[in-house]
Amino acid sequence: MNQQVFYNISKIIERDSKTSTYKFALLRGVIDIILENSPYIHQKETHVHIPMGLMIEKWLLYYYPILESNIYIPQINGNANLAFHKQFEELIQFYHLRGGFSSFYNDFKSKGIPINAQEKFGKLVRKLGETITKMPMYYLGRSLSKEYYSIFRVEQARRRNYPCIDLESIIEGEGTFSISIEYFEAFKILGSFINGQDSLLFKWAEFSVNASGRRISMSHVLEDVLKGPITERNITESKRIHKNSLEHVGSVYCVWTGKKIYSYDIDHLIPFSIWKNNDLWNLLPSDAKINKQKRDKIPSPELIEKQRNMILDYWEIIRKNQEIRFQKEMQVSLLGNHSFSEWKTVGIAQLQNCCNYLIENRGFEAWNGR
Repeated sequence: MNQQVFYNISKIIERDSKTSTYKFALLRGVIDIILENSPYIHQKETHVHIPMGLMIEKWLLYYYPILESNIYIPQINGNANLAFHKQFEELIQFYHLRGGFSSFYNDFKSKGIPINAQEKFGKLVRKLGETITKMPMYYLGRSLSKEYYSIFRVEQARRRNYPCIDLESIIEGEGTFSISIEYFEAFKILGSFINGQDSLLFKWAEFSVNASGRRISMSHVLEDVLKGPITERNITESKRIHKNSLEHVGSVYCVWTGKKIYSYDIDHLIPFSIWKNNDLWNLLPSDAKINKQKRDKIPSPELIEKQRNMILDYWEIIRKNQEIRFQKEMQVSLLGNHSFSEWKTVGIAQLQNCCNYLIENRGFEAWNGR
């Protein structure tokens, strides 16, 4: 199997746009359809074809409980609503006193949508199909190439004016999409891990819930399993130490631009959201505007090389002010078996290796300082 496909999937998950949950719903949907081994799936030459109706079914199942919830669960950045929010709300309101989500799915799968709700349902199905094809299918893969529909292709358009009353009708009426056989096989192998059903964290939590006689909830276990040792207080303390060290050097310069700055942020060189590392060597003074531009991007090896002297200057300041902590953290995180006497050359080289790995293998976006 083409190893590049696995790298591409990792990059898509990490780097493609995350302005809404559409991308996640699309990937989750195609994986669920593949793993369920739907009889509607068929291969034609280099691509595997799948009914769009099956993807619409998945989006109905994913978004119904989210939009029905009494707790607001954001699905899109900013104040905008999901493209299909209005149509979904109308259907949810119809079923509110008729059994809710379970009743809807029973009608959708077996009985058929009641006549007085078929118009609402039809509008929702059409809006979902339009959103799926014009949003995540259109853009997914743009982090890999400049082409649109580079991973998913719309193969057959929906039929006009078909009776949209149940799952069978939308499978037959909403056309088809396809993915390449390479991606199909990759999702078939990795799908349950990507979606989480077979992930180690999920299995760990599931074991604990069952061992308790189901007296504790999955969400409670997952919250504790995912809890890290570094708190906001730890981060604030590390930044305070860093700022105290800088107070003795006079002028402060942005590590990424080299320009003198009078107010600054203490930036995690490798973003904390990606690598939970609060070492002092990973904290560098940055212009606030530059830090905002960088956000969760990874400094490119080229940028690190360009700013090598500036980084080393700040590392030296920290080493002089926090010698024991700096040495311990540098040894464990960057130097490994190398002698501390090589901390400058090996430290920079390993920092570049770490960033390159996150960019090339993990798919995070590179940042070149602008």
